[in-house]
Amino acid sequence: MNAAITAPKQKDGSVGLWSGYGGKPVLQGIDIDVREGEIVAVIGRNGVGKSTLIKSLIGLLPRDKGSVVFRGSAIDTIPAYKRARLGIGYVPQGRDVFPRLSVIENLMVGEQISGRRATADEIEKIFTYFPILKERRNQQAGTMSGGQQQQLAIGRVLIGKPSLILLDEASEGIQPSIVQDIARIMVELNRTTGVTVVFVEQNIEMIPAMAQRCYVIDKGRITHEIMPETLEDRDAVRRYLAV
Repeated sequence: MNAAITAPKQKDGSVGLWSGYGGKPVLQGIDIDVREGEIVAVIGRNGVGKSTLIKSLIGLLPRDKGSVVFRGSAIDTIPAYKRARLGIGYVPQGRDVFPRLSVIENLMVGEQISGRRATADEIEKIFTYFPILKERRNQQAGTMSGGQQQQLAIGRVLIGKPSLILLDEASEGIQPSIVQDIARIMVELNRTTGVTVVFVEQNIEMIPAMAQRCYVIDKGRITHEIMPETLEDRDAVRRYLAV
């Protein structure tokens, strides 16, 4: 199966993806390969480069060295908004909904990211995944709970019908029942539409519920590739995440 997105090493095995802030590297030779139709988790402790990786893949952070390849083509020089037009959806940490816009107005922003108008059926499909959004469609997003805002942020991305979704810490600050709902919905989306998902997460319970494979990151490098069920063992969690 073709790769959806990769941050590969060069043919001589060198480099990988380097990126960071203000000239200080955070990613130090990341090498990942995600195939189309997979759900892949990137896990690790706080501050080891998980969100930096997601921002580098979507183009919010420039690479210092290495390359990002999407569906066989390097996208290193392509800005974030054009990567969205290529079919990469990004759900940021902290959700970043527009607080003064209504739910439906936030969803319509997804049209502008993708460059295409959503049909009534497509909007209704979002509401079937997240019924609370239909119920609150005219409510200002800033007055909603964190979990409801997270559902809105995911729905906004889905409006653009991405082939790849980058999901950054979806469980942060959200009650467990909504975390479980989001995991279930992402798995259903993957099964029914074939969308590829790459997500970074600290919630250990969410990972086996969603992921098919896991990369472990530490100090800006991939240290292990493991199966999600490995994390059902407390000793393994301590070994890989030092928690």
